[in-house]
Amino acid sequence: MNAHEFRESLTLGAPPDGLRSTLAALWWDAKGDWVRAHALVDELESPEGMAVHAYLHRKEGAASNADYWYSRAGSTFRRATLEAEWEALVSSLTGQ
Repeated sequence: MNAHEFRESLTLGAPPDGLRSTLAALWWDAKGDWVRAHALVDELESPEGMAVHAYLHRKEGAASNADYWYSRAGSTFRRATLEAEWEALVSSLTGQ
């Protein structure tokens, strides 16, 4: 699935079958279900999972928790806006 197809899937009532948990978390986040999104990445130990986890805590307004997860992710996925960060994560996770 590419980034365009992922964005189009947001019109559906549920995420497409076979999505990795990181993308499913971003899907639920885009649908306004932060709790469900967080549950999908809460236990992930991959850099991608930790990056999505960081984004979700930043969106929640928990800056220090977000900083912890950004540090664990080992990268700088943070963007100026939450929307830009979501897009960067989707692009990265879909290989775009």
